[in-house]
Amino acid sequence: MNIAANPMVEADQTVYLKDYQKPSYVVDSIDLDIQVFDDYTHVNSKLVMQRQTAGDLVLLGRDLELKSISINGEVLSADAYRLDAEQLRISNAPDQAVIETQVVIHPENNTQLEGLYLAGKDLFVTQNEPEGFRKITFYPDRPDVLSVFTTRVEADKKFPVLLANGNLLEKGEAGEGRHYAVWQDPTKKPSYLFACVIGDLAVLKDHYVTSEGRNVALEIYAEEKDIPKCHIAMEALKHSMRWDEEHYGRPYDLDNYMIVATSAFNMGAMENKGLNIFNTSCVLADEEYTTDAAIMRVQSVIAHEYFHNWTGNRITCRDWFQLCLKEGLTVFRDQSFSEDLQSAAVQRIDDVAVLKAHQFPEDSGPLSHPPRPDHFVEINNFYTATVYEKGAEINRMMATLLGKEKFRAGTDEYFKRHDGQAVTVEDWVAALTAGSGVDLSSFLIWYNQPGTPKLEAKGEYDAANQTYTLSLKQSLKAHPKYPNLKAVPIPVALALFDATSGEQLLLSSDALVENGIKDGVYLFDTDTATITFSGVKTKPVVSLLRNFSAPVNLEFNYSDEELAFLMQYEPNGFNQWQASQTLLERILLNGHDADIYIQAIQKTLPSVVQRDPLLASRLFEVPTEGYLGSRIDTEYNPEKVQEQREALLSTLARELGAFCKETYLTLDPDLQKDFSQAMGVRALKNIMLSMMARQGDADVFDLAEQQYQTTGNMSERLGALKVLVWNDAPQAEAVLADFYTKFKDEALSMDQWFMLQAAHPKATAETIKALTEHADYDLKVPNRIRAVTGGLNANPVNTWSFGVQHIINLAKILDEKNPIVGSRLLQILSRWYTLAEPQRSTVKAELEALKPLVKSKNVSETLNSMLSV
Repeated sequence: MNIAANPMVEADQTVYLKDYQKPSYVVDSIDLDIQVFDDYTHVNSKLVMQRQTAGDLVLLGRDLELKSISINGEVLSADAYRLDAEQLRISNAPDQAVIETQVVIHPENNTQLEGLYLAGKDLFVTQNEPEGFRKITFYPDRPDVLSVFTTRVEADKKFPVLLANGNLLEKGEAGEGRHYAVWQDPTKKPSYLFACVIGDLAVLKDHYVTSEGRNVALEIYAEEKDIPKCHIAMEALKHSMRWDEEHYGRPYDLDNYMIVATSAFNMGAMENKGLNIFNTSCVLADEEYTTDAAIMRVQSVIAHEYFHNWTGNRITCRDWFQLCLKEGLTVFRDQSFSEDLQSAAVQRIDDVAVLKAHQFPEDSGPLSHPPRPDHFVEINNFYTATVYEKGAEINRMMATLLGKEKFRAGTDEYFKRHDGQAVTVEDWVAALTAGSGVDLSSFLIWYNQPGTPKLEAKGEYDAANQTYTLSLKQSLKAHPKYPNLKAVPIPVALALFDATSGEQLLLSSDALVENGIKDGVYLFDTDTATITFSGVKTKPVVSLLRNFSAPVNLEFNYSDEELAFLMQYEPNGFNQWQASQTLLERILLNGHDADIYIQAIQKTLPSVVQRDPLLASRLFEVPTEGYLGSRIDTEYNPEKVQEQREALLSTLARELGAFCKETYLTLDPDLQKDFSQAMGVRALKNIMLSMMARQGDADVFDLAEQQYQTTGNMSERLGALKVLVWNDAPQAEAVLADFYTKFKDEALSMDQWFMLQAAHPKATAETIKALTEHADYDLKVPNRIRAVTGGLNANPVNTWSFGVQHIINLAKILDEKNPIVGSRLLQILSRWYTLAEPQRSTVKAELEALKPLVKSKNVSETLNSMLSV
């Protein structure tokens, strides 16, 4: 039965947090027997169940062909149970029940990439989070049912690799050219963490000895040609294991840890217990084939999935409303880990840039929801920036307030209390509170309401009394579904600087205590507040929300000169970047004079280039057109934003032309001792090359071609290719063809080739059509879809013109084939209502026309929400 063929989603399919009830039965153990054949798969299961509350015995199942079912050895007739498209229900089941079922499934036809599916000619994999396991067998498929899994996997010997969670108990011949393997996971887990892999793959092996002396076998499985690209991931895995021991006291608990790479994967990666399944983009890394940013992402995602072993697996979610419990905490942990891989300031810049580009717009639009939503139709639609990135910021705020020692005490208490349990956000905050001795219960407000708070601040200096007064006010935009929004606790990190010397003012400890400031942080948890600093001899410059201490929109009466001052004198690189971005927004959106910024960047950059080229590359960044558009709530005109941004970039190129060329010619990544420094040099080199092209430097195309031809690094190669192609250089067609010839067999490199062309400033509807009709474009591979659509979306002028129809057509196709990806791509258009007329009405009409054509819960819920404004 194909659920995707159901009519439009009805309101009564909405699931509410308030309606949560414990399952009537739990599963003590499950024995699975999965037998894969060319055109079908047999799945036999044996569930040892016992009642814990009153109610029917309910097993969830979707797209399953039931062959037989028995209870305690007695085969059930069809009238002994009720079966529909979503569940199998048995009334009057005994309190102790052994349920055995036999089903047939068709992973070879599964294009939705959920449950068990064919991920290429020689590879079957699973993706079960959140509700994929019910497409494998009948089961109480919910995160609060934890069980011990024993899995037998059988297949033809053309698939030599047979994997599942846990430890390998047995393997052998199954007759007729087939073989089997039996795995058992001794740790109780929910069904969404189950995984199995059947395929023809090579393996990279290593090992790690934990702090407890356990010798863990490490294995990364991929295609034979990709094994050399797995070494960075392997080192990142070992680094992650060591880091989690040192920072959280969490050693690994099994004898093996396996990772499998596949390109046919909707997510980035999945933390299945002991058998992680990864999108190739998040595990394959090599300087020749993938960019520096991709290498950093691989290391971060490897860490993220490994850290889930404790924050997600050993302790899991009671229900899917608690998704931010595991994801927000684990994102915070992987961000902290990544601070060890590059400067902490740059890591924070990158994290906040993602938050502002994706989560802030989500929070201000029709898809806004709390980090812990209170209702949903399709849970897949809530794997969002709000759950992940805002969830991480909530954890960061609590960690900031507590400090390292108390936060560690709180996490230790959490692991002690809840190991082996399925828990809630309240359990997490209560454990942190108990372990640290600091009441954090007010932070539950952050989890339970939507929207980005606005923090309004005003500073006044009284020269006669030598006092500086800071007035704070917080507010939230009204939300139709959440009428009673409350003030949230906002940690405000701050410092005062002498406006003449640039030195940070040292305030007396009495003054800090009197104002409730600890370690430079003031906890603002009321509607309004006032802080007065005494003994301030001259008017200071205040730095607020340092290190982005809370996910809020700050409005402060800075002068442009004060922002330029902070660009130069703030000792923390993130705070410098924050000041520069604020000043650039004023220039681009409010028409402020660019001269002050140009003077400040000219004074700031030279020393930063020498000290930290990666930070220099970030300070040189101008907000993207997409981000600028997200800051406009009405009468948004993409062409106007593009025109203003282009004008500023041209001014910068003209004013900094000599500096850019001189810097470019002196930069040499090969002279750097570590990857982070070399990455910074390459990033800065590419920016300088781009600025030279904008300025019209006569040598730039020759320099770009030389960079393209002589480098063995993908970041440098793509930077040069971008300059040549986007500027229609004489060499453009030749290098584009050369890139294809060199990398046509490297999927991740080809994704970059597609994206670069789709993002061309002069791309047209014909450009996108040609790319989607290219022989190497494949609708079955999410990475390739995202490459073209992501490139298109880099240019909002194109997105909101011919791009609308491209995205809508994709949503129609993917609604049936892969509704998870279809729903996420459609969300690109979620801020249609901010457009100026007549564009707004045109896009709305196209979205309205899509409504009767889609049937999946994923796409329907997203579309209904988008049109609710």
